[in-house]
Amino acid sequence: MKLSSRITEVLGIRFPIVQAGMAGNTTPELVATVSNSGGLGSIGAGYFTPERLEKEITYVQQLTDLPYAVNLFVPSQKLYIPDKVEHMNAWLKPYRRAFNIEEPVLNMDETHQFNHAIDVVIEKGVPVVTFTFGIPDQITIAKLKERDITIVGTATSVDEAIANESAGVDAIIAQGSEAGGHRGSFTVTGSNQTPLIGTMSIVPQIADAIDIPIIASGGIMDGRGLVASIVLGAEAIQMGTAFLTTEESGASSLYKNMIQQSKETDTVITNVFTGKPARGIDNDFIHKMDEYNDDIPDYPIQNQLTSAIRKEAAQKGDAQWTHLWSGQSPRLAQNVSATLLIQRIINESKALLNS
Repeated sequence: MKLSSRITEVLGIRFPIVQAGMAGNTTPELVATVSNSGGLGSIGAGYFTPERLEKEITYVQQLTDLPYAVNLFVPSQKLYIPDKVEHMNAWLKPYRRAFNIEEPVLNMDETHQFNHAIDVVIEKGVPVVTFTFGIPDQITIAKLKERDITIVGTATSVDEAIANESAGVDAIIAQGSEAGGHRGSFTVTGSNQTPLIGTMSIVPQIADAIDIPIIASGGIMDGRGLVASIVLGAEAIQMGTAFLTTEESGASSLYKNMIQQSKETDTVITNVFTGKPARGIDNDFIHKMDEYNDDIPDYPIQNQLTSAIRKEAAQKGDAQWTHLWSGQSPRLAQNVSATLLIQRIINESKALLNS
């Protein structure tokens, strides 16, 4: 068994390790360090304005001449329902009052921002683009392919993987339910839930269903996870939580400490912060929102309604009122440089493969 594969060739990387997008927590230093260490660094651009994205790409390009990725959120077609928003704003009033913040003005122009981001990616010559929350339309895929930009989709079920392959993406991130942060799902099951299949289960089933390379994601933190993923049919791994606690990460000290102090039983999947299911460390805000007697507004509406509250709480060191995305393997988190993390994973993988 080798660590080089179709995916390392397609992405132009030495090691089969991809740093997840982690919107809001990546830094140009993290992205470049991962790429310079042989993996694929990713700019988490899900919430960026086109101007911010251009600035981040320029900075990364100054720090590395090796391949890197930009992660984008595919726009959702969700309805704005005024009554739902009004009800949620009333519920969130005490939190806003506590931090002395105003009700936000909602921006519903996701599609325009996404199209702008695609233009920036093309203009700046980004080598790889990864997509979460769906599949871009065929016009977008064609534009990226014209510029030889590698396209990576995200799937949480076999059906989603087949849909990605049919759309023409070059590789697929198979995201298991152990993954921290947002679910990359864009379909629902018969019970109207997003798919929640574990990494060990979803990877071989997707491997049997498609021909393009698979990147395993969800709960993977070390060389054992890399070797296991390859055995299951993946050709690389994507890690988020493992990179969150590295020195170059943009996560606050509060956030890093909470991950490292957590147990595997401390995370839950919730939509209360953003309107989309996401895995994070359980806290008071989640418990309080469980008492909410209406539907949570869809993403991106709920995300914008709670954003200022979460930011203020994080700045004030309050772990109970902010999101703390984390996968299910927090005990394996290390506070080291991204370079050392990658070296340890590769050394451990090689030792396991040669044993």
